[in-house]
Amino acid sequence: MVDDCALDTMNVNRPVPREIAPISVIVPCYRCADTIAEAVASVAAQSLAVAEVVLVDDCSGDGTLERLHALAARYPEGWLQVLALPENGGPSRARNAGWAHASQDYVAFLDSDDTWARNKIELQMRVLRQDPGIALIAHRMQVHDRHAPAPPPVERARATVIGRRRLLLNNPFPTASVILRRDLPFRFDERFRRVEDFLLWAQIAFSGYRCVKLDRTLAFWHKPTFGAGGLSEDLRAMHAAGREVRRELLRQGLVSLPEHCFARALGYLRRGRQRLRLAWRRANQPELRT
Repeated sequence: MVDDCALDTMNVNRPVPREIAPISVIVPCYRCADTIAEAVASVAAQSLAVAEVVLVDDCSGDGTLERLHALAARYPEGWLQVLALPENGGPSRARNAGWAHASQDYVAFLDSDDTWARNKIELQMRVLRQDPGIALIAHRMQVHDRHAPAPPPVERARATVIGRRRLLLNNPFPTASVILRRDLPFRFDERFRRVEDFLLWAQIAFSGYRCVKLDRTLAFWHKPTFGAGGLSEDLRAMHAAGREVRRELLRQGLVSLPEHCFARALGYLRRGRQRLRLAWRRANQPELRT
């Protein structure tokens, strides 16, 4: 027979199970052997743990797949899962493959060269628990030097509903910020290799689902947001893809013709502004002139 005092001691010394968020994290991987470990580490370090991580090798062909399997062996069995696609299909196909494999109620996205702030999942799940009707939740991102100290964590965030007018301006949902319901009847359009994320977010929001955004930076890019060197060909390709996405939304009846024309005009304004930014960067960063 165990007395009350001994029972109390046993309870105190017993490990408290760590809470786990019902989230599958999807990471498309293409020739990312140098950055994927840091991306996964930022998931493993979350203050609120996620149930699983799915790494999808997009037929890298350079040793990345072997690196992913070696990385999976460093974590608890089954937590880090590796899928290998037989041919390269781009980020949309890789994310869809991971989404199909996901087992949790929610799916989060992370690119192989980005990282998360430590309490990203905790803050987003706090809002999702308060409002289960939310279909998609995102937050701010910023460019951060990979070798610089991490910014101090934030403890609170305010959620704002994002309506269709805001979505007509530009993409308010950086991919590595998004958590969405796994059961949504949408997927990434595999015909698109650029701006494919905005097409999906717009399809969700314009179909009437609740989408919100937190007013805090909880994830980081480690390179400029339009190409590693901000090259003009990257900008041209991005804007061409943006035009195709706007036409696709119009074709699907998710935006009206006036809305389409308004969004197209804004697209031209953004293109002019980004050209000015690129010109300034080239003038001040000689390595971009070649």
